Amino acid sequence: MTVRIVPHSPKGIPDTGSFEVRFSDGRDSVYFYWDDNAGRRAISGHVDQETAKKQAQEFARKESK
Repeated sequence: MTVRIVPHSPKGIPDTGSFEVRFSDGRDSVYFYWDDNAGRRAISGHVDQETAKKQAQEFARKESK
């Protein structure tokens, strides 16, 4: 099974996005959302980009075993 991490950044909304963890075996993708704008982050409850990337990587490692 292959596990990939795919970054996404919506156009028109700066400093925000997600990391998608994709599985080759057909399971549903898992998303880790981030926002580097402190004001929006406080409202949305999202983490910063670095933290979201680490969370996605850790999750992908666990799931690929």
